Amino acid sequence: MPRPAPTRHHLPGLLLLLWPLLLLPPLAAPGPLAHPGFRRLGTRGPGGSPGRSPAPAAPTRAPYSGAGEPGGARGAGVCKSRPLDLVFIIDSSRSVRPLEFTKVKTFVSQIIDTLDIGAADTRVAVVNYASTVKIEFHLQTYSDKQSLKQAVGRITPLSTGTMSGLAIQTAMDEAFTVEAGARGPTFNIPKVAIIVTDGRPQDQVTEVAARARASGIELYAVGVDRADMESLKMMASEPLDEHVFYVETYGVIEKLSSRFQETFCAIDKCALNTHGCEHVCVNDRTGSYHCECYEGYTLNEDRKTCSAQDRCALGTHGCQHLCVNDRNGSHHCECYEGYTLNADKKTCTVRDKCTLGSHGCQHICVSDGAASYHCDCFPGYTLNEDKKTCSAIEEARRLVSTEDACGCEATLAFQDKVSSYLQRLNAKLDDILKKLQINEYGQIHR
Repeated sequence: MPRPAPTRHHLPGLLLLLWPLLLLPPLAAPGPLAHPGFRRLGTRGPGGSPGRSPAPAAPTRAPYSGAGEPGGARGAGVCKSRPLDLVFIIDSSRSVRPLEFTKVKTFVSQIIDTLDIGAADTRVAVVNYASTVKIEFHLQTYSDKQSLKQAVGRITPLSTGTMSGLAIQTAMDEAFTVEAGARGPTFNIPKVAIIVTDGRPQDQVTEVAARARASGIELYAVGVDRADMESLKMMASEPLDEHVFYVETYGVIEKLSSRFQETFCAIDKCALNTHGCEHVCVNDRTGSYHCECYEGYTLNEDRKTCSAQDRCALGTHGCQHLCVNDRNGSHHCECYEGYTLNADKKTCTVRDKCTLGSHGCQHICVSDGAASYHCDCFPGYTLNEDKKTCSAIEEARRLVSTEDACGCEATLAFQDKVSSYLQRLNAKLDDILKKLQINEYGQIHR
């Protein structure tokens, strides 16, 4: 039974399947694609062009997932764009139709998306040209992606003519100047120009481009459709297979943004995890890297490993009593026995004078608060009058008893001595009284 013809409601599905094929350029189109010395979309030339890092070997290459979409390859986290002073020189002559000019602006915006934009990173300017030349904005005008892309979106075509030489001269004289935002030689920032055109220059570009290259500007030439290949090669820097690009229509120019991202990419060696840094890996602007350590650690002589700093030995710890190094490279303060660490975690206050060992108690020291104390004695002993030393209770009693006995004997001896003396005195008195009586009696009877 023959298969029925596709009905109308099947056509949208077929168109969706065939649409990508319809957009592809012819596989064997004759013409400028056969010329050597320029790159067609999808080809790759050798690395090492002026102002860019050589392409690394395949195993270390960043996995460019999402290339061609804004920020797609950056998601891999391996590439970081090098700082540039970048000027786009875009052809807006009458041969570039409005929709095609929109494609060029999208191409410029997508390249901006892949770059690290900022005053200390990549700065961007746009020179618009046809029979006249207009600098749309300078390198110092915008320092963020959003503002740059909005400014690019506002650019409008100029007029007829293709004055490519005049456009390059204007970029060299007015866009790549320090006054316009370009960085001087001491910064060692590459100066890069990308010229986009679809026609043949109507003025002399050979000498102008040569002067631009001699001044240190790296020129990339992007040709579209009817672009003259010989003119592109005369404008571009060497090697040509790294600096000349060609696409057959403006419809696919956007895909070149991934190629430029690859060109301006500096390998993020820290993200490759081959750096060997024990603590922190830091990418340098030169495309290399260096190791750093966490706070409290010092980089060793091998420039990769780290050792904890002896903060206590530095003498800047501020601890009143003791400084103790911690394993994480920091430190903390402690106090001597009998002291308490204050709220400032550095100074100390006495907690127990008894523990200081200077109390002088013979037996027991008893704390009475934060800074006072008193002495006490072990069981069977009593505190002496000095309030520090102790004596056994039985010995004290014996001493008291002995002293009492001695005191009684002395008293008795004294009493006996006094009694004997009184007795002798009384005897003498009696004798005297008798003599007096006898004498008185004699006188009476005389």
